[in-house]
Amino acid sequence: MEELLAASLRLGAPLLLAALGELIVERAGVVNIGIEGMMLVGAFAAFAAAVATGSPGIGVGAALAAGAAVGLLFAAFAVGRRADQIVVGMAVNLLALGATGLAARALYAGSIPEAPRWGELAIPGLAELPWLGPVLFVQTPFVYVGLVGAAGVGWFLTRTRPGLRLRAVGEAARAADAEGVSVARVRVAALAFGGALAGLAGASLSVSQTGTFTEGMTAGRGFIALAIVIFGRWRPVGAAAAALFFGATTALQFRLQARGYAVPYPVFLMLPYVVTLAVLALATGGGRAPADLGRPYAREER
Repeated sequence: MEELLAASLRLGAPLLLAALGELIVERAGVVNIGIEGMMLVGAFAAFAAAVATGSPGIGVGAALAAGAAVGLLFAAFAVGRRADQIVVGMAVNLLALGATGLAARALYAGSIPEAPRWGELAIPGLAELPWLGPVLFVQTPFVYVGLVGAAGVGWFLTRTRPGLRLRAVGEAARAADAEGVSVARVRVAALAFGGALAGLAGASLSVSQTGTFTEGMTAGRGFIALAIVIFGRWRPVGAAAAALFFGATTALQFRLQARGYAVPYPVFLMLPYVVTLAVLALATGGGRAPADLGRPYAREER
């Protein structure tokens, strides 16, 4: 049981990081369907930088920068030109899939090398605690960042003036503008932050979980992160619980495969996605999205 819970946290970490970024973006009134592409760009940037320098830390920095850059690209069209957010997001996903695949083939024409990895980090003293220690305090840095980030995002949204402004933009952009809040600036900043976290989530796949890069390696995790935001009722605590739940379903399908049941392995692989669809069907009846979510805002001339 301890191993299953520890694996759930490790596998849920990239989902939690991406979901926290998307939560900030949606609280600002933007739907970022391009989160899948941002994760993929972050995964490739982290891998390429880590292979080139031998440092996974530099790889993580590259992933943060690459994800933020794609977030700003999204903002240029969705916020600056008020284009349809769904269309822009899907364009970002397709661009990221093609660009990372082409770059991987161009840079690594032979075989894909192995990148240096960030492994588990045991917190002295706490790691020796019975039961809780091996589960919570012997984890990768991405797990710790995700858990601390969930608390930090909750504090930011409820206890800080910028957080309240961001929520106001997502709930009533016109009213926030009337109070002197720059809607465009808030949304662009939210997208840059959300893109950076999506890039970090991608980095956790390439320089922590696998140590390599493959085309399309995010495998729909960005869309699961979108489901987590809805399932978590647009709250950080709910997002953390939902990410742990989805991480547990992924860990469970690996365990079921290892048991050697006479079931085709694609049946196990689709388990997290079936759960996602079921959760979305159940979650749509509860919670309330930000009132101006998905609505482009144009400031009226005065």
